[in-house]
Amino acid sequence: MKTTKRLDNALNKLYTAFHKGTLNAECCNNCAVGNICDNTDSWKHLSDSHGSLQLNYIGQVHQGLGRKFHGYTPLELLSIEAKFLKACGYILPLNYTNPKPKDPTSKETLFNGLCAAVEYLCFLDGVQNVMEYQQLLEQEVQENYSLETVQ
Repeated sequence: MKTTKRLDNALNKLYTAFHKGTLNAECCNNCAVGNICDNTDSWKHLSDSHGSLQLNYIGQVHQGLGRKFHGYTPLELLSIEAKFLKACGYILPLNYTNPKPKDPTSKETLFNGLCAAVEYLCFLDGVQNVMEYQQLLEQEVQENYSLETVQ
């Protein structure tokens, strides 16, 4: 499966963070987009609230100028983060009044967020979801069936 350079970079950073245990939805440096942006929180200045899809003035200027950060536009970054947070079980935008998941740092919670972020990253690049294992299993079963009927 052919992927783009920006997708490869983003996936590598997200998978590494997940397996190292440094993926953290509530930290702007270690959330999905924080990891994509090399563990910096500079992306948070594109919006007024973590998890919001509304660009603030700074975000609108960068979006209007066609700027990209680690290959992604400001609106794409906000969308990636929103997909990640929603799949983790957060009500957006993040704030102290909205409920959050029972165990926000559990592997299961973070894996759900990772899957949603990866699915959206693949969608942005027009690539089949790299985490979609169902089709791989079906293809393997078909290949095995084909080999058995030939023999």
